[in-house]
Amino acid sequence: MMMLLIASCANRGQGPQGGPRDTIPPKVLKELPINGMLAFKGKTIEVTFDEYIQLDDIQNNVLISPPQQNAPEVKAIGKTLSVIFQEDLQDSTTYTINFGAAICDYNEKVPLEGYVFAFSTGDYIDSLAISGTVYDAATLSPKPAVLVGIHRNMADSALSALPFARVTRTDSEGNFVIHNIQPGSYRLYALNDISRDFIYQPGEGLAFYDSVITPSFDIKLHYDTLWRDTLALDSITGDTLFTRLPDSILHHSITHFYPDSLVLWYFEESKQRRYFQGIRRDEQHAFTLIFSAPQDSMPMIQALRPSEVDSLHNDSAWVNFTNYCLFQASQNFDTITYWLTDSIAISMDSIYMQMQYLVTDSLYNLIPQTDTVLAVYRRPRMSDKAREAIERKKRERKLELRTNASASFDIFDTIRITSAFPIADIHDSLFHLSHKVDTLMHPMSFEILRSDSLAMMLYIIANLQPEETYLLKIDSAACIDIYGASNDSIQKNIKLKSKNDYSSLRVKMAAFDPLARIQLLDEKEKVLKELPASADGALFQYLKPATFYLRLYIDQNGDGKWTTGDWLLLQQPEPIYYYPKKLKLRANWDFEEVFDHLAKPQILSKPKALTSKNAKKK
Repeated sequence: MMMLLIASCANRGQGPQGGPRDTIPPKVLKELPINGMLAFKGKTIEVTFDEYIQLDDIQNNVLISPPQQNAPEVKAIGKTLSVIFQEDLQDSTTYTINFGAAICDYNEKVPLEGYVFAFSTGDYIDSLAISGTVYDAATLSPKPAVLVGIHRNMADSALSALPFARVTRTDSEGNFVIHNIQPGSYRLYALNDISRDFIYQPGEGLAFYDSVITPSFDIKLHYDTLWRDTLALDSITGDTLFTRLPDSILHHSITHFYPDSLVLWYFEESKQRRYFQGIRRDEQHAFTLIFSAPQDSMPMIQALRPSEVDSLHNDSAWVNFTNYCLFQASQNFDTITYWLTDSIAISMDSIYMQMQYLVTDSLYNLIPQTDTVLAVYRRPRMSDKAREAIERKKRERKLELRTNASASFDIFDTIRITSAFPIADIHDSLFHLSHKVDTLMHPMSFEILRSDSLAMMLYIIANLQPEETYLLKIDSAACIDIYGASNDSIQKNIKLKSKNDYSSLRVKMAAFDPLARIQLLDEKEKVLKELPASADGALFQYLKPATFYLRLYIDQNGDGKWTTGDWLLLQQPEPIYYYPKKLKLRANWDFEEVFDHLAKPQILSKPKALTSKNAKKK
C-alpha cells in the first residue's frame, strides 16, 4: 500500500489537468432598470451577470446613441456592470448602449457579443432600423471598425458641425445596423472618427450616401404547419398507404426594417496635411529637407549669418552656402537634398537659413509659412588616428557607379547607371557597348542620356535585340563627381532574354467604355501595369509567367489616374471593378480575356482569393 501511494504521488501528470476551456460568455441575470424601460429619469444603469466579468477596450467597443459629449463612466465590479451618465439626458429620447465585445468573462475573456441596452426618457421607444455595409472604394474590401451615423439635418454642413443623431460601428465584415430610429428622413454617413467627437474633421476618411434615407418597416406572417401521419386503404389495389395530413397551422409575425442593404463607399481624400517634417544632415557635404506631403514647388531658401540668429555667434567662418550648392529634388518636391560645393560651406557644422513654403491650415487651405531652420552636422566622437583614417579614405574615395546590366536582361528594359554623388563631368568616349557575334565583339552605336542636371542616373539608349549578347565597358575616370572623385573601370556582360520567356495578355471589355482604364495586379494587389481600355483590347506585353489579377476603373474626370472622393465637391470615388478570376500566365503564350465588368454587382466582383488574403492581413 505504501509503494502504491508513493507511485501515485510521483506520477503527477496523470491527475486532473484543469478541465476544458470555458467558451460560454457571461449571461445577464438582472437589469436595473429593465431593458426597454420608458420614462427613465435616472443616470445609472446596472446589469448583473451569472459570473465575474471584465471590460475590454471600452473606448472602441462601447457606443452610445445619441452620442455623448462627456463619455459616461463604464465599469465592472465583480459580477456587476454599471454605466453612469456624466451629462443630463435629453427629454423624450430613445437611448441605445451597444457594448460590442466589451463584456467578457473574468477567467477566459470570452466576450458577450451583440448585447444592446435600450431605454427611453419619454413614453415610447423608437423602433425603426436601417442596415447595410461599408466598403473601401479603393479595394472593394469591407471596411471594419468605422463609425456609421445619421443626421436629421439635411445640410451638408451638419457633418462637420453637429454630432450624429444616432451612431453604430461596422463589424469585421463592414456590416452595420442602426437601431431605435425615429420616423423621418435622414442623411447617412460613415466616418473614421479619429478625433472621437462624432463630427467630420478634415483629413478623416469618410463615406456618404447620395440619397435621403427614410426608414420604414413591414410585418409579414410566417406560417408553420403541423402534420399528422395516417394510414389509408387504396380502393383499387387494396394496398395500405402512408399519408400525411395537416393537423394545424400556426403563424407568427416577422418585422422587416428597410432599407436593409445600403452600400457606402469609404474613401480618404487626396488632401494631405502639408508641413515641414525636418532636416537631415548625415554627411557634412549635404543636407536634406523633408516635407510631409508633395509640394507644388521648391521652398524659398535664404542663408542667415549665425549672428542674425544669436548675437553671441561669430560670422568669421561663414559663406552664403546658396551660392555654392546644387539641389536634387524628388518629383513632387517632398524631399530636397542640397549638395554643398564649397569647402568653407562644407566645413560649417551649423548652417542657418530662413525658409518660406506653403502649409495647410485646419481647413486644408494653403497658407505661407516662414521658419528659421538649422542644418547641424554632428561629428562622431573618435580618436585622432581613426579620424585621420577616415579623412584618408575620403581623399582616396572612388566614385561608385552601379548598373542594372546583367546576364538575364529583360528585353523591354533600359540600361541604367546610377551614382551616389552628382556627376560634374561625363566623358562619352570612355563608354563602350559591343555586340557579341560568335566569339567576336562588334562596337555599336548608342546614346547616353542624363536623368537631370545632376546626372545621378544615366541611361544607355541602344538597339538591343532579344537573345543577343552584349558587353558594356566603362573606363576609369569616365565620370567625375562634383568633389573630384572618379570611377573605377566597370565591365558587364548583358544577355537579353527571349521573347519566348514572356507571355502577353489582351483584355477586351464586353461593354466597352472609353473612360475605362485597366490595371494588371499581382497577388498583393500591387498595380504592375495600367493601360487605357481599347475597342480592340488593351494589350499587356512582355509579362513574366506568374499569377495576375485584373481590375478597371472608370476615369470619369479623364486625368489618367484613379480619383478618390471629395466631400467638399460631394464627389464619390471613381468606381472600381474586379475581374472575377485569377490569371495564370505561361511563357510563350498569348492570352485573351473578356472583362464583363457589368456581369456582377460591383461589390461581388472581387476574386475570393484576394478577399481572403485581405482578411488574413487584417
